[in-house]
Amino acid sequence: MLRLPDFPWDELGPAKSLASEHPEGLIDLSVGSPVDDTPGLLQQALAEASNAPGYPTVRGSQATRDDLVAWWHQVRGATGVSAEGVFPTIGSKEMVGLLPLLLGLGPQDAVVYPRIAYPTYQVGATLVGAQSRASDDPDSWPEGTKLVWLNSPGNPTGEVLSIEQLQRAVARARQLGAVLASDECYALLGSGSQPHSPSLLCDEVTGGDLTGLVALYSLSKQSNLAGYRGAMLAGDPGVIDPIVLARRHLGLMSPEPIRQVLRVALGDSSHVDDIRQRYHRRREVLTPAVLAAGLRITGGDAGLYIWATADQLAMDTVMDVATRGVLVTPGHFYGPAGNQHVRIALTATDGDIEAAAARLSL
Repeated sequence: MLRLPDFPWDELGPAKSLASEHPEGLIDLSVGSPVDDTPGLLQQALAEASNAPGYPTVRGSQATRDDLVAWWHQVRGATGVSAEGVFPTIGSKEMVGLLPLLLGLGPQDAVVYPRIAYPTYQVGATLVGAQSRASDDPDSWPEGTKLVWLNSPGNPTGEVLSIEQLQRAVARARQLGAVLASDECYALLGSGSQPHSPSLLCDEVTGGDLTGLVALYSLSKQSNLAGYRGAMLAGDPGVIDPIVLARRHLGLMSPEPIRQVLRVALGDSSHVDDIRQRYHRRREVLTPAVLAAGLRITGGDAGLYIWATADQLAMDTVMDVATRGVLVTPGHFYGPAGNQHVRIALTATDGDIEAAAARLSL
């Protein structure tokens, strides 16, 4: 029988109960789920595409793929992406979890992911019985590695990989004969100085050669579409083709109405700019309060989280913060390297962010 780890957020029960005892109630900053409305133009796009009686294909229509390709070219600087090397996915988490299976990996293979990382990378390796290795150093990636995950901007750290770091990862992955997969779901939610983080697939990294490279992108955060499950995978057609074939057999097709929303969303940058600025303002409100509460911020300022430490075990910090009615996530959810950190989400209303800042500042 397959043995997966317990779902980590279940561990937060006692802290949630403690935070809920606050006289003014719980403020939950532990989950990165958007709370702001889906932009109106995207709601309208869904309504207009709602008549979809036929089955969708895995790859999507030529028009859909052309629009996805145009976005990769124009926004991500990846002119090597072609219509044969892109398709819509059912959100991004399913692809993170299923990619080792869809690539045909097994117990003889190794999957590498960042030292501080979303737990689903390891779960995907566990699903196929593959060996798993948490490592940020390409020189330490072992022989037998068949899949390497990058995540930039990182969840939970908010750190961004440079062009040079991406190039080094590409060189090592190709040495090993491994697929290099970049999870770039927060790429357009950067800082004021760097609104967009570089893509693994961009020409500056690859020179237009996408051999062995794929990148995953989601609109859940940049467009407040988490409930729509709209995302895509792009890259080397030689890697994409067998994944598409497996998904055809499994019936893993994103719904056609969602694809039409995806096209509209990718064609409109103004709502993404608004959402990025909203999270930037929330970070500015919450950052001084986190420092006032005695924590040090050690992560970057891209993405949707503050990564901080009080130089003690993560759950001790979680419980300390819970006494103020605020719930945050312990860093060990993201691997042993995070066991003295907490992740503080910016995915709360402006009012809750301001209230949390007031409580933490006391």
